[in-house]
Amino acid sequence: MVERARRARGESGEIRVNGYSEKWLSKGFPWIYPKEVVAGTPAPGESVVVRGESGAVLGRAIADHGWLAARVFRSDGEEIDEDLLGGRLGRAAALRDLVVPAGTTGYRLVNGENDGLPGIRIDWWSHYAVVALDSPSLAGLLPALVEWLQVEREPRGIYLVWRPDPRDDRDFSTASQATGLIAGHAPAGDIAVLEGDTRVDVRLPDAPDVGLYCDMRAVRTWLADYWGGASVLNLFAFTGVFSVAAARGGATDVVSVDLSAAALERATHNFRVNNLDPDRYEFLAEDAFKVLDRYRRTGEGFDRVILDPPAFSRGPSGIWSGQKDWPRLAAAAARVTNAGGWVIAACNQGEISPREFRGLVAQGFERAGRSAQLLASLGQSPDFPASVTFPEGRYLKVDVYRL
Repeated sequence: MVERARRARGESGEIRVNGYSEKWLSKGFPWIYPKEVVAGTPAPGESVVVRGESGAVLGRAIADHGWLAARVFRSDGEEIDEDLLGGRLGRAAALRDLVVPAGTTGYRLVNGENDGLPGIRIDWWSHYAVVALDSPSLAGLLPALVEWLQVEREPRGIYLVWRPDPRDDRDFSTASQATGLIAGHAPAGDIAVLEGDTRVDVRLPDAPDVGLYCDMRAVRTWLADYWGGASVLNLFAFTGVFSVAAARGGATDVVSVDLSAAALERATHNFRVNNLDPDRYEFLAEDAFKVLDRYRRTGEGFDRVILDPPAFSRGPSGIWSGQKDWPRLAAAAARVTNAGGWVIAACNQGEISPREFRGLVAQGFERAGRSAQLLASLGQSPDFPASVTFPEGRYLKVDVYRL
């Protein structure tokens, strides 16, 4: 009742944080963890002033009650209003207009904390927008986000999805804000999205995993000149975008492996819409480790082996754990990579640093008795910028090794 009365009077609540949090907030870090809050119990979704233990104003945040206590939107105590949101949305859009290649119609329009909008991501798919929120506590910002999109980008439809962090164990299905189409109209079916001259059909009802990971676009661009004449094994292939890129780039053989038969059906569809005959290529709905072991036993090798496991998965080989399983995966891949062949290893787990990732992969190569050269260290596409004050924003690590 006190909080409700305070809001009715136009006042806002506040929280006080410890010195550790104050140090990080002063550097621009946008998260406040529950253990860092020393006073204040605002309701989730409430706009609050953040103060240090001395009482000094450190910023303005939106409170939550999950694995985060609050997300900080500004470094002063002013309100999180339409002017603030509109300014940051506009700056984010201006960057994408600059860095997204001409003719590419699927990209990240707003990248959360890295664009000054913590917990908010907006993906653009041809003429549609998907707004992904990390928590229902941010739903109060939706009207302003939708209005800006409708005025500035004119989408045919806008979808909302929840994007909970794996560390958040709340059930978002009970949130008062319904997900799905929230403005405009739905497409008749899948949407054709272009990445350069490659077509990928995406499925908006499956958002946020619509069938194309745009953060890998820069990696596909870098690899474009190196497929010709190569045999390719694409593990954890999902909808086969890397496989299509390899086949279009002149690969002689392409094998796509994924546990999901449904994903591979979409992969074969993506081959067809790019004028590639899927019957010329191989699609295996199997566990990646079992496939690698079979190729090891038969002595079959490949010139390019792509390793892009999901951050979390459960399969016949158990629950995937990066720290535990990357050495095993790298070793198994090395055993089926031809001399002079390449292993393309991708990790999207932010908690694994680039140095740790390289160490895990190197352990695997050592187990397999293979020497390796690091040819390139790549990262996410420029429409997925990473703020220098938010280390978690630099999550994607892609290393290319020659064995």
